[in-house]
Amino acid sequence: KKYCPILFTFVFLPAKCWRTFYFFYMKSICVFCGSSKGYAPVYAEIAQAVGRGLAERNIRLIYGAGNVGLMGVMADAALEAGGQVTGVIPHFLKRKEVCHTGLSELVVTDTMHERKWIMDERSDGAIVLPGGFGTLDEFFEILTWKQLNLIVKPIGILNVNGYYDALLEHCRIMAKEGFLKESNLSLFCTANNFEELLQKMKDSPNHKVVKWL
Repeated sequence: KKYCPILFTFVFLPAKCWRTFYFFYMKSICVFCGSSKGYAPVYAEIAQAVGRGLAERNIRLIYGAGNVGLMGVMADAALEAGGQVTGVIPHFLKRKEVCHTGLSELVVTDTMHERKWIMDERSDGAIVLPGGFGTLDEFFEILTWKQLNLIVKPIGILNVNGYYDALLEHCRIMAKEGFLKESNLSLFCTANNFEELLQKMKDSPNHKVVKWL
């Protein structure tokens, strides 16, 4: 029998090497963020940094297609830096005229759930920026998918200005009170700057959770 030497090598790579290989072949990242800019200027600044940073690394931005708030700031920064941007938006939001019209690609869906599914399907990882109910809904849905072993891709929270401190503390309370396994807290990583978060996503274990109940 003949074996493919490249496939044989990858199959027997150590876990750390697999994670590095996976990161450097991340061609797209989904970013969840607010349709508002927030009060502090730092929120728009970090959105610009993420859009520009993805473009400079030749990583396609996948996001919710909005032209307002942090969504619009981030998309504009990525496009201005020569990056590729895919927006995914349901029909009813597109009709409200909040859709970015200058994207590299626009996907229009029938439902919000289909929107989230396509954003996940087209991305190799996910980053969460400051946002409201919609951002948290998107974050917790994909986090639950990862908890249930439906996906294994890295998920990172960009905790700029301490925005997610209270949320992260509540996640620890969930584990302390017995509603989460302690290991579930490793399903995502956090950092307060973009470069550090990307590094943590690269190093994050892509193991499956053996037991979640």
